[in-house]
Amino acid sequence: MLNQEQIMQILPHRPPMLLVDQITELDETHAVGTLTLKGDEFFFQGHFPGNPIMPAVFQLEALAQVGGVALLSSPEFRGKTAVYTGIDKAKFRAMVHPGDTLRMEIRFVKRRGPLAVAEGTAYVGDQKAAEATIQCMVVD
Repeated sequence: MLNQEQIMQILPHRPPMLLVDQITELDETHAVGTLTLKGDEFFFQGHFPGNPIMPAVFQLEALAQVGGVALLSSPEFRGKTAVYTGIDKAKFRAMVHPGDTLRMEIRFVKRRGPLAVAEGTAYVGDQKAAEATIQCMVVD
């Protein structure tokens, strides 16, 4: 549905902090995106040499960016930025390695003006890797 060039027209993030390759589903209530990890990502260099694992905080960031695409696709929020206001119930279930494709699913559970709450889950294949409730706000 959206490639990385199209995502960069919506999100202000740029490599190496852009953590979404494509958006495969998108509407006003949810979004699904993917990130294929090649192994040359900056965070693998030191986390951990000889056994590279995607840091949990970057899994949450990737989830939030998928939600950001959904929020910032709304006409009233075009050209703005979505920022975290909170993260709750974060759980990490599986390690994410180079060569894995992370599939991130976000579903909004509450939206009011520039504020949103979303439940997100990241998968590698059918295995749940991470999940969290993410609160954010759209700012200029």
